[in-house]
Amino acid sequence: MLPFFMNQQFAKLSNDQNVYLASDFHFGVPDLESSRKREEKVIAWLNAIEKDAAGVILVGDIFDFWFEYKHVVPKGYLRFFAKILSLRERGIPVIFFTGNHDLWMKDYLKDELDIDIYTAPESFQIGNKMAYIGHGDGLGPGDRKFKFFKGIFTSSSAQWAFRWVHPDLGIALAKKWSASSRENPDDVTFLKEKEWLIQHSRKIETQTHHDLYIYGHRHHAIHYPLSAKSDYYNLGEWVTDSHYLAMSSVQVELKKF
Repeated sequence: MLPFFMNQQFAKLSNDQNVYLASDFHFGVPDLESSRKREEKVIAWLNAIEKDAAGVILVGDIFDFWFEYKHVVPKGYLRFFAKILSLRERGIPVIFFTGNHDLWMKDYLKDELDIDIYTAPESFQIGNKMAYIGHGDGLGPGDRKFKFFKGIFTSSSAQWAFRWVHPDLGIALAKKWSASSRENPDDVTFLKEKEWLIQHSRKIETQTHHDLYIYGHRHHAIHYPLSAKSDYYNLGEWVTDSHYLAMSSVQVELKKF
């Protein structure tokens, strides 16, 4: 049995409140104009949900690439950052999970926007539901090549070395690598029981019960029953679509904005 901690931050929801979850905005691709329109759409979504939001959970790959040098961060996204700060000033908790495209997120956004950042899956009680939430990259069996490189990229030595590359060159190279990492034929189809995240969820369920397993990463907006007591949700993506999950004290609903 693994050590188990349930985050109680959203345990008490009033009847008119929701916790909202979305992922895979991939700000920055494929070009500035497209990314700016997507950013405006995400802000419009945040404007629409803030009236009854008990919290907002963004489940990774918010940026197509993110790296924090000591004194430099990727430029752009000021409108999005301003909206997140506005939510925080209203007292609405905002949580970021890092994904495989923005795994080099450190404390800049945490300090500037007053948000919580998680780098691994976390269990939350949301109303009367127990939810296991994570971006989904590197979980479950298989994908050994990705896990190997993720181990390198998340090492302190690799990040230290990258900091010595000039930002203009380092960010350009990283964006090129980030674009190539999206070219995966397995992303085309939801594989049901062959999905690594389904298999990972079933393994976690044998150790600790969760009502919900919620991920991003796979770019499918999916609700898939795992059993009579547990459900799998994937949040989809916003590059070509715009799905999100709304959780109240009485229902869970996958919606499109």
